[in-house]
Amino acid sequence: MSTLSAGLAFDPDGSLHLRYRLEGEIGALRIPAPRPDPGATDGLWQHSCFELFLAEQDSPAYREFNLAPSGEWAAYAFSTYRQRAAWQPAAAPEISVRQSTDLLELDARLPASLLPACPWQIGLSAVIETTAGALSYWALAHPGERPDFHQSSAFTLRFAPDIQKS
Repeated sequence: MSTLSAGLAFDPDGSLHLRYRLEGEIGALRIPAPRPDPGATDGLWQHSCFELFLAEQDSPAYREFNLAPSGEWAAYAFSTYRQRAAWQPAAAPEISVRQSTDLLELDARLPASLLPACPWQIGLSAVIETTAGALSYWALAHPGERPDFHQSSAFTLRFAPDIQKS
């Protein structure tokens, strides 16, 4: 049995700090090893990774961030449900990972330049893979029969920070 918790907070410079904490039998999970020079990588959602969805409140547009324990990451913009928009991230997330036999903790800092305008609707989710290759899908909400992190009804958190982004 595993438990997953997540938290987020703003840094004074307008960047967003995320923490995902997975507790349980980490040895039974397929966790990607840290890469010496991680970068932007597609397909991270096919294995263990943590995800963040940020939409401007009441807008169909949103951004998706995939953050892997390997340090690899992906950032995408969508104009509406699963319709990818042209966007080139101006910066990379900073990712750090701590792992033990019963804990996996991933911290990420997303620079302000990666974030859409506030206030936000937020979806926090994760894909966790076992050593046998089975995938489980974790989210604040699964609005449909099958997990679909892109559904706006899964963006259940509302966030309106007190600071102004420049």
